[in-house]
Amino acid sequence: MHTLLNVVAPIFLLIGIGYISARQKWISEEALRGMTDFVFRLAMPCLLINGATSPHPNGGPTAFAFFTGCLTAYALALLLSRVALRMKLGEGGTFALNAAFGNTGMIGIPLVIAAYGQAGLSQLLAIIGLHSLILLPLGTVVGEIAHNARAPIGAIAKSTFLSVLKNPIVMAVLAGFVIYQSGLEVPSVLRRFLETTGMAGPPVALFCLGASLLAFDARRDWPSALLCTALKLLLMPALVWLVAWAIGLPQLPTAVAVLAAAMPTGANAFFMARRYAAGADRSGATVLLSTIISVGTLAFLLAVL
Repeated sequence: MHTLLNVVAPIFLLIGIGYISARQKWISEEALRGMTDFVFRLAMPCLLINGATSPHPNGGPTAFAFFTGCLTAYALALLLSRVALRMKLGEGGTFALNAAFGNTGMIGIPLVIAAYGQAGLSQLLAIIGLHSLILLPLGTVVGEIAHNARAPIGAIAKSTFLSVLKNPIVMAVLAGFVIYQSGLEVPSVLRRFLETTGMAGPPVALFCLGASLLAFDARRDWPSALLCTALKLLLMPALVWLVAWAIGLPQLPTAVAVLAAAMPTGANAFFMARRYAAGADRSGATVLLSTIISVGTLAFLLAVL
């Protein structure tokens, strides 16, 4: 109960306030779009660059445990969608992405900071830096193949590269990594700017997430969405924990990797599904259901970890 009240409850309370604000039209769509752009184009990149350029332990083993479990979950979900659910490749690809792509930015960052502070964020950076860099191109490749089986490899590679290049979160982590590895000292004025601006990211992101949930409808395709939610919130964390245990990962990195794996489905999976017109309704329902159910699953995991 202490964990729920002090870590999980404030986060989902802010999500709920965002949802109510959008539902009651206390905030316009234009204002919400501006807040979302502020979060992803400025505040979150500042937070991540600041974390990446501060002294931090090597997060390689943490990333290895996470992505081994993540890609295994993706492969199993894709196989399930094709063999058992008889989906076409495009829909199967978005189903698998729903089961593997978590909301590590909007929920993961605030949750890990609240639970483990800067030490936890340092471990999470190793995951965030590769999260979109691996999964979004993977989803893009599957989507392009399904959308146009005869598309040349060069066109698919170009589309994949541009989708990653346009992601400010990925570029922020890469920029921070380059600065840190080069040994360049961040000026104190710039460091203060990164800290001040970055602090605004997590709460505004949670509010925007809550407001965006109004666009999703869980009444459509809910059986398969519920199955996908179970894969995301239960199977993937279990797989990541198993890998972390097998390689002897310490307690803090294990906790961060498992929590990152237990994040609800990220909205980018829905945008990918809508882009390729492949299971967008199911994807939206999965985003909504997994976000609601994760209130309980994340509280349980935090209590255990």
